[in-house]
Amino acid sequence: MKQIIVVAGATGDLGQRIVNALLDKGAEVRIIVRSNAAREKIRKFEKLGITVFNINTWSIAEISPACSGASCVVSALAGLRDVVIDAQKILVDAAVAAGTPRFIPSDYSLDFTPFSDGENRNLDWRREFHRYLEDSPIAVTSIFNGAFADMLTGQMPLVLFKQNLVLHWGDADHKMCFTTKDDTAAFTAYAALDPTAPRYLRIGGDLISARELRLVVNQVSGKKYRLLRAGGLGLLSTLIKIARTMSPGEKEIYPAFQGMQYMRNMMDKRAILNTLDNNRYPMGRWTTAKDVLTAHLSK
Repeated sequence: MKQIIVVAGATGDLGQRIVNALLDKGAEVRIIVRSNAAREKIRKFEKLGITVFNINTWSIAEISPACSGASCVVSALAGLRDVVIDAQKILVDAAVAAGTPRFIPSDYSLDFTPFSDGENRNLDWRREFHRYLEDSPIAVTSIFNGAFADMLTGQMPLVLFKQNLVLHWGDADHKMCFTTKDDTAAFTAYAALDPTAPRYLRIGGDLISARELRLVVNQVSGKKYRLLRAGGLGLLSTLIKIARTMSPGEKEIYPAFQGMQYMRNMMDKRAILNTLDNNRYPMGRWTTAKDVLTAHLSK
């Protein structure tokens, strides 16, 4: 019989990719959506044979029937504290109430376990939710993928295409971890279907430094990019404090200071992944930074 996997946050970008990856692997997929979710997206899911559970109050009583008989609940929820902590607490409690054995939280980030509270607002929330998970009677698997490699095309201020620059803070030879959304989704689908998946899984489509990134973009663009060291990590930390004071954005999911905090973490030695779980599942060839930049510059 097909394993039943429940996905919350399926209407989001990563959530949709996870659903597609699960279908590709033969899973029976159920999705949990708010009653005000876009009908067009819901119809697309229904055409794929996916069972859609429309939730009005986001309560344990409403959500647990969707989890009944499932082997894993996968969260791809994204938002502020009320989502990352409060909504996910209800989701995991509903999974426990339904007897679902496994849960994958919405982490999909760099490995934040070595970091301390106060360094990154969004990761602080995830760490707080983890403390709740540790007291929950359900097997949990967190997936750490570094940063999404898709963001190298402009969303993350590393490769500055107009200026022909590769920007970095601190050590230009520090290795950063990047994984595409599609690779992250495919790996998540494998983990959801794996009853022996451990507490933590760490993956990296590419481990690359700013200096190496410059060589790659030179090659694929045919132009000469320069390295620009904006300063040390101490300076970046100071700028983060100033940015958060001048433009708090506390009700924004990704305010300016949040991206700066993530950049600070990415370039910290504590973010280095010494061991990867890339070979745990038959993923095939992982997408590299070169692949992403080649596709972007060929458009």
